[in-house]
Amino acid sequence: MHADARSSFDGHTRGILEPARMFSVVDFDRYPAPPELDGLIEWFWSVRWDLPGEQRHRQPILATPAVNVSVGTSPTPGDAPPPGPYPLAAKFNGVTTQVTVRTLSGRGWNVAAKSTVGGFGAWIDDVHEVNDTHLDLADVVVVDGGLAAAVAARPWGGGRVTPIGDALVALLADRPQARIDRAREVSAIASAAEHDRSIATVGQLAKLGGVTGRTLQRMFISCAGVSPTWTIRRFRLIDAAEHVRDGNVPDWAGLAAELGYADQAHLTRDFTATIGMSPGAYAAANRVGGSQP
Repeated sequence: MHADARSSFDGHTRGILEPARMFSVVDFDRYPAPPELDGLIEWFWSVRWDLPGEQRHRQPILATPAVNVSVGTSPTPGDAPPPGPYPLAAKFNGVTTQVTVRTLSGRGWNVAAKSTVGGFGAWIDDVHEVNDTHLDLADVVVVDGGLAAAVAARPWGGGRVTPIGDALVALLADRPQARIDRAREVSAIASAAEHDRSIATVGQLAKLGGVTGRTLQRMFISCAGVSPTWTIRRFRLIDAAEHVRDGNVPDWAGLAAELGYADQAHLTRDFTATIGMSPGAYAAANRVGGSQP
């Protein structure tokens, strides 16, 4: 997707920092998950790029605490990946607890399944153990060695995500139903935290889930990889970034109160420590001609 179609994805930029820049250089799309993965996989997505000459695109991402299972020819995360072309591979990307960067150059593509927050706990017993990892998928779950080739053999578009979805559905057949149900339970609680800004404490989430705070903590660490408190804070920081994604300058004090912060100073400190620049500087960077973070 390029800049002329940017407006059609106004609701799909959460976690993508300076999204207008990304949409100017890549084709991006999303696809729904099959019913068998409801509550576990949020959506499938695809991206491809073809950058001329020595051009490079640095894309920072403040992701929700989700896992991505991907197939493609994309670089490893970081500011200075080794030069491409990159081999076709099936990868596992764990929950990222910091701003991550993908630096694109040359030509490449990637398709992936993004879990819900907590959803990947249906496939593995300890999501926390693989936080901040970028691994071969076969190192995490047992998959057919021909998965990457099966994806690449499909025409570009939504059909390429089908083999990934089929593999994930097949893997669930060997997993305890109680664990799958627990992952869906965490996902539902996390979704409430994401969309209801009045939820600001673990106690509120625990009450919503009908469990104790200590039980909720264990559920989230095991299935989502992070604590419920961390999850709430990350959602609110993404909300703040979304408010200024087009260079808008909101009432920062009012926004801080809306997002559950004690005051504007607390929001500014949290935002700056996580993203690496103040909310005001980030808003300026999102205006036409703004700088990269």
